[in-house]
Amino acid sequence: MTGRILHFGPGNFHRAHQAIFTQQAGGWTITGVSLKSAETRDALAGQAFDYTLVIRDADGERMERMTVLDDILVAPENPDAVLDTLADGSVQVVTVTVTEKGYHLNANGRLNLSDPEVAADLDTDLPRTLVGYLARGLMRRQIDMAGPISVISCDNLSGNGAKLRTAVMDFAQAAGLGLTLSEATFPDTMVDRITPRAPDDLSDRVAAIDLPYAAPVVTEGFSEWVIADDFAGPRPAWETAGARLVADVAPFEARKLRMLNGAHSMLAYAGLNRGFVHVHEAVADPDLRRRCRALMQAAAGTLQGVGEDELRIYGEALIVRFDNPALQHALAQIAMDGSQKMPVRIGAVLSELAATGGDTGPHVFALAEWCRFVIGQDGTVLDDPMAERLAKAAGEGDPVSALLNVIGIGLPEVEMELVRASLRGTTDQDIKGTAI
Repeated sequence: MTGRILHFGPGNFHRAHQAIFTQQAGGWTITGVSLKSAETRDALAGQAFDYTLVIRDADGERMERMTVLDDILVAPENPDAVLDTLADGSVQVVTVTVTEKGYHLNANGRLNLSDPEVAADLDTDLPRTLVGYLARGLMRRQIDMAGPISVISCDNLSGNGAKLRTAVMDFAQAAGLGLTLSEATFPDTMVDRITPRAPDDLSDRVAAIDLPYAAPVVTEGFSEWVIADDFAGPRPAWETAGARLVADVAPFEARKLRMLNGAHSMLAYAGLNRGFVHVHEAVADPDLRRRCRALMQAAAGTLQGVGEDELRIYGEALIVRFDNPALQHALAQIAMDGSQKMPVRIGAVLSELAATGGDTGPHVFALAEWCRFVIGQDGTVLDDPMAERLAKAAGEGDPVSALLNVIGIGLPEVEMELVRASLRGTTDQDIKGTAI
């Protein structure tokens, strides 16, 4: 019997990560849901939703034909079709990659009910947001007694499954739905695979070897997926494709968010501020390479449940991955949506280091470089959901305090002044430790 997954957000990352795990596990198909654009649907429809995955590493590249997608629904065109599919008993797993901003959470990790899109969804049976679709679709499923379902967030949020479940229930309660989620689980996950934008000439090269040429996806050789073993019903045998099923995802989530994502964000803003374009160029700069190692070492000191040797090996592997020139991973891609990323990747770690007497220097530098990046836009519209508020804060007399207040990062005055000093360029804390 073939199982069916409904996936929200069939962008490049999903098509490089969960899709290939599912294809290699076998026996399941994926129906995608695009919440905004028809672009991916229109590109893939002419090739039966097949596409080409291009895997690049230091040894070269290889191409793989992906056949696991069976359709992509464009939600704004037919919201009812999405809700009906979610309520269909043949769908037993939902996966999600909509980025952090797609959850519409407030600083406390709850659904932001005052968000205009969320507020609009509360007043209609035909939603626009992920949480609106899940709450109303799962309500239809509950009424139809369609059976158990596992809803799996694959975005870079700590406790992503728990946060998504809470957001769905927040919406259901505000909308007056009688949703119980008694037959739904929301496992936490950690996902990891660097997936840059595809170069413009890739489609032509793929077509030349008779593979599906529309909307190809570029990724690295490395891939990791850690999933809490908390499923409501049938699922693909993802572990046969290399996924790890564990009792507690938290140590793996924290390792990735604080070491990989934190270092990525620091390199993105510091690199762009210095005129670099790609990750491999930024990390090749001796000063930024040293700071990258220092940030990962400081972050590693905050992690629980992961051995010191494993963290050291992981850190060295990250440097190798960042060095990969074949990926052409654009710093601007990582720099998007900084207001959603910096509190989790940098702010929370800095607060913890300050409270425990750890080395705050690398994270102070990262925050200062983000502030420098925002201030330096000077009228250019940021690619960020808080762009308007950030632009206003950047013009304040104390832009550091104003900017950090906008994104919900509260620091002791000592650390706040260190960020200001780093931004001014008048002082720089010693960069300690280069073992990672």
